[in-house]
Amino acid sequence: MSPRLALFAFVLLSLGGGGLIGLLVETGDWYQSLVKPAFNPPGFVFGPVWTILYILIGFAGFRVWRAGLRRLQQLWWAQLALNFAWPVVFFSAHALTGALAVIVLLVLVILAFVANAWTRERLSALLFLPYALWTLFAAVLNASIVWMN
Repeated sequence: MSPRLALFAFVLLSLGGGGLIGLLVETGDWYQSLVKPAFNPPGFVFGPVWTILYILIGFAGFRVWRAGLRRLQQLWWAQLALNFAWPVVFFSAHALTGALAVIVLLVLVILAFVANAWTRERLSALLFLPYALWTLFAAVLNASIVWMN
């Protein structure tokens, strides 16, 4: 596969997969009825933030794939699976505590990716830093919603 096609595939997988899950998962009245903390961002923030993050995630995935870094590839796939699972657990299953467990594990996998990539594929580690920060924020938000509901 050509590098350009592979890069496109990784970004499409990340961005397209995340977007598709976002479209298929209904937030609805249930989510609106939850008590949320004051720092809960307005809904319009999530689309642009996740669009940027999914592009960065796809680019990092391409880089570790192209470098043949097997351990980083495994961590990349693990974070993507957890990332795609979280909205299903939270919004579709209404399992706030289960979603918290998923997102905490996601944060740990993202941090493991960053730590493992730092010396071997620094750009990929740097690409994951905004993702790590946003996901950590989302985990705090998820924990707050569990606490308040």
